Amino acid sequence: MSIDTLAHDLQIAPEVADRLFRTARTAREFTDESVDVAQIEAVYDLIKWGPTAMNILPLRLLVLRRGEARDRLVPLMAEGNQERVATAPLSLVLAYDPDFHQHLGTLFPHAPQIKEQLGRSPEARDPMARTNALIQAGYLIVGLRAAGLGAGPMNGMDFAAVDAEFFAECGWRSLMVVNVGHVVGAGTPLPRLPRLEFADAATVL
Repeated sequence: MSIDTLAHDLQIAPEVADRLFRTARTAREFTDESVDVAQIEAVYDLIKWGPTAMNILPLRLLVLRRGEARDRLVPLMAEGNQERVATAPLSLVLAYDPDFHQHLGTLFPHAPQIKEQLGRSPEARDPMARTNALIQAGYLIVGLRAAGLGAGPMNGMDFAAVDAEFFAECGWRSLMVVNVGHVVGAGTPLPRLPRLEFADAATVL
């Protein structure tokens, strides 16, 4: 199916679809322009409306600008990712909160028994939090692109060490790091890789 045919079936402009998906790339190289934390807040205020199971919203963000705090993250990354984190304008550690149920009085008020049930079942909460935070991470990457920012997600890291270094008190659990910044062109020298077609990725019954 051609791009023109697909565009006819979408409800957004082709250039918007390009920015969010077709021409957007995993960014490896950024300009020296800084990223204002207010931009990250604006992105979160958009993507928080994406659906999660029972509106649990377990994604948590650690926003690291250049400086001492981010320097603590660099050696905890896989060797191939250390320079990328050290030189990015801003890095986000995406994590999930296994105690998300504590907020359900606000987020899911019409079923107070759910908060109590989950409070007694950490073995149920953890995979639920992880799965839904990963869904939110996808929203976040698209949201960063919508804000005109490049995103470079990576999960080559020592998760236990990151959790011990940054989340020992709050109990969050790390999922990935996303470098964020402004890019020129594609933001990567690597060629665009192919994608599976619908017929290869879907079964219609």
